[in-house]
Amino acid sequence: MPWWFWILLWIALIALSLLLHLTLGYRLFRKFMSTVHELGDAGKRFSNLSPVAETSDVETSENRPGPGSAIFASPDQMRHDYLTAKAFRQEVRRQRRVRRKAERGQPQSLHDIEFR
Repeated sequence: MPWWFWILLWIALIALSLLLHLTLGYRLFRKFMSTVHELGDAGKRFSNLSPVAETSDVETSENRPGPGSAIFASPDQMRHDYLTAKAFRQEVRRQRRVRRKAERGQPQSLHDIEFR
């Protein structure tokens, strides 16, 4: 084969490679721009929503201590607060479990039944 054939072959291979990369880059750019437009539409749609209300099942008390107040509190007070909050969360979970099992008609666990 003549020497000029190899030059033409390499030029064709480089041109095809460049064309492939340009095509893939263009497709990637189009997908990126469609994603940006969808994010913009979602932002417009969700910006009109009202502020989210508290959706937790646990009632929060309004007299909560401010952030950072635990630094200056006594360890006994913090332990008491922690154990009280833990017992409250456990009781709320137990009540939800009892209610859920009652709605489904499932038998209750002996640990969940109150014997008071």
